[in-house]
Amino acid sequence: MNVPTQEEIKAHPGNGKPSFHIAFCVDNNYFRAMGGTIASIVANNPDQHFTFHVLAFEVSEDHQRRLKQLEAMYRVKTELHLLDLNDFTQFSHFLGHSHYSLSIFTRLVIPTVLAEVTDRVLYLDADILCFNRLDALVDMDISQDIAVVVPDAPVTLQRRVAALELAHKEYFNGGVIFINIPKWLAEDITPKTLDALLNSKTDMRFNDQDALNIVLNGRARYVSPKWNYLYDLIHDLNVNKFALKPVGKAIFVHFAGAVKPWAAWSRHEACTLFRRYLDISPWADMALDQEPRNTKELRMHSRFMYRQGRPLESLKWYLRYLGKRAAK
Repeated sequence: MNVPTQEEIKAHPGNGKPSFHIAFCVDNNYFRAMGGTIASIVANNPDQHFTFHVLAFEVSEDHQRRLKQLEAMYRVKTELHLLDLNDFTQFSHFLGHSHYSLSIFTRLVIPTVLAEVTDRVLYLDADILCFNRLDALVDMDISQDIAVVVPDAPVTLQRRVAALELAHKEYFNGGVIFINIPKWLAEDITPKTLDALLNSKTDMRFNDQDALNIVLNGRARYVSPKWNYLYDLIHDLNVNKFALKPVGKAIFVHFAGAVKPWAAWSRHEACTLFRRYLDISPWADMALDQEPRNTKELRMHSRFMYRQGRPLESLKWYLRYLGKRAAK
């Protein structure tokens, strides 16, 4: 896939449409990933103005500077929303007795934070790359919808519908959610979701995603999987395939598995594509992960090496995995 240069992107005239709002919830470790996501969106939609909202509890000065740099590079506006739990006292009784991480809470307060800014916002996970134009989403009328979502993979959908005992046989992946902010707030979706998360007797394997599915079951609008095309790199690596499989007309390709497109040690083509997008972002000087970084990645890499017929390297990585696990 060809990635345009910064100059080629900036040369496009604007399309005259209002700015399209997109929100991310990241910590310092995920700004590089988000940089690749943002660059891929801008590169494939050079004439559209975007406003990128970033919600976080703490952000380094370096990442704040890089985020602002996007405005000088492209036709975008950026807004950093540094969250303080004291600003969300209406949810304090949920958080005070919860073992869930604050990252779950962050996504759920997007409508509250942006209520005075825009009527609609697209939430995206930061392990997504944009492959095509967003015109159909930009022009979509969601005035009658609380949220527009995309069905999860068929196997996951079937299992979660059964596990959560959902009345409507539908289940969405939370990585892409197009939110109608006034309707979301009017229907109290956030407190209802937190209530479901904390009080459900079911195993909430996917945390707020499961809780959102309980609350929005039968109430969300479903659109084509092309808007959240789930791509698991492990499936390729397990059979020694390193090229990206065709994704058809996919617009957002979501690398939702445990191996991400910034894991250069995987040698998958997705890493090359991610690198090209990162190179036209303010995070261009940041390296990809040349080696596995945690026990899960170490163990997977050992397995991949074995399946590639490299038993000594497999053993080396497995020993490193055992050492890291023992050190925990």
